[in-house]
Amino acid sequence: MKKEMTRRRMLRLSGVAGLGALFVPGRVSAGTTPVLQEDTFKIPVRTLGRTGMQLPILSMGVNRADNANVLRAAYRSGIVHFDCGHIYQNGKSEEMLGNVLGNRSRDTVNLATKAMFDYPLRDNFEEILLGQLEVSLKRMKTEYVDIFYAHSISSVEKLSHPRVLALLQKIKESGKARFIGFSSHDQNNELLRAAIELGIYDVAMITYNFRIDNPEETEAVIEQAARAGMGIIAMKVMAGGTEDADGKKKIDGKACLKWVWQNPNITTVLPSVANYDELDNCLEAVREMDLTDTELTYLSAVHSREALFCRQCGTCARTCSRGLPVPDLMRAYMYAYRYKHARLAKETILPYNLPENPCADCSVCTVACPLGYQVGASVAAVIPVVRVPDEFLS
Repeated sequence: MKKEMTRRRMLRLSGVAGLGALFVPGRVSAGTTPVLQEDTFKIPVRTLGRTGMQLPILSMGVNRADNANVLRAAYRSGIVHFDCGHIYQNGKSEEMLGNVLGNRSRDTVNLATKAMFDYPLRDNFEEILLGQLEVSLKRMKTEYVDIFYAHSISSVEKLSHPRVLALLQKIKESGKARFIGFSSHDQNNELLRAAIELGIYDVAMITYNFRIDNPEETEAVIEQAARAGMGIIAMKVMAGGTEDADGKKKIDGKACLKWVWQNPNITTVLPSVANYDELDNCLEAVREMDLTDTELTYLSAVHSREALFCRQCGTCARTCSRGLPVPDLMRAYMYAYRYKHARLAKETILPYNLPENPCADCSVCTVACPLGYQVGASVAAVIPVVRVPDEFLS
C-alpha cells in the first residue's frame, strides 16, 4: 500500500535548511542567459561530515553532461563539487571534467569519481579497481580525487568485505583519494547502519527524494550517520524525472530539490545536469529554498500517483528464478524510459554481460514487485539498448 506524504511531515522538516550554513561566492542565473550573468548571490554551504569539506548545497552530477560550456557555467555559478564515474559515457565524462577543471586550483574545485566491481570478488579485484582509478585520474588530469566511491553497493556483505575495506583504506593512505565512500541505489538504511559500525567510510551517496519509502526511518538513520561523522550526499533527488507513469510530464525539479534541502543532515545534492535549462532550474531553486504551500501540495499529489519510479527495495531480486540483477535492470529501464537517457541505461546493464534474452527460459515471470510493476516486460524492453551503438543513444 502506498504511503501518503502528509503535510505535517513536510512541515516538520521545513525551516531548517539554513541552519549552520556558511556561504561561498557564486553567480546565478536570470533572464535568457542567466548562468552567464554576474550576480552577488552566494550558494549556502554545509560541512561534509568528518571530512571537514565545506560544500555548496548544490553540486553537479556529470554523468549526462556532454557540453563543456554547461560545466563551465556551473562552476562560474558557484558550484564547486563535481561528481563523475569511471564508466560514464565510456570515460568521456571524466575527460570533459579534466579538460574544463583539471587545471583549476584544488582550493576552488572538488572532484569525485567512483568505480564498480564484481561480487563475489575476482581474484584480481585489487588490480582491476586500482587500474580503473589510475585511468580516471589520468582522464581528469589530476593526481587525486577528493572522494572515491565504491560504486553501486547493494549488500552489506559487499560493503564490509575485508578485501574491499583494505583496498579502499590503501587508496586513501596513498593520497590518490582524500576520502573514501560508497554509493548505493537501494537498501540505503541497512547499508548506512553497517557503514556506521565499520567506521572507515567517510561519505555515503544515497538515493533520497520525496518518494522514498519509510521516510521517518530513513531520516533517523541518516541523522545517526551524520552524528557518527559520515557525510551524506543525495542523488536521484528528482524521483525519476517525470510526474506520470507514462513519463511524459516533467517533474517540478525546484520543488524536489527544496524538499531534500529541508533535511540539514544532507550536505549537498547531485542532480544530473545536462544542459543550461536544467542548470538554471537548479540555481533558481537554491535562491528560494523555502517550500511554498503550492509546492507542498504538488509534491503530496505527485507522491500519491502511480509512477514509473522503482524504489530499489530489492524484493524483485529475491524472487527471480534466474538470479538476474533485477534492481539494476529496473534502474536501467527508468533511465531509458523515464529520464530519456538510454546511454546511461546501457552503461548500467553492460557490466553484467547478459545474454540477448536473459528471460528466454522463463515461460512465466516469477518476479513479484510490491508496487505492481511488470518486471518481465520492463526487462524485455530495456535489454535491446545494449546492442545499440552509443552514437545513436541519447
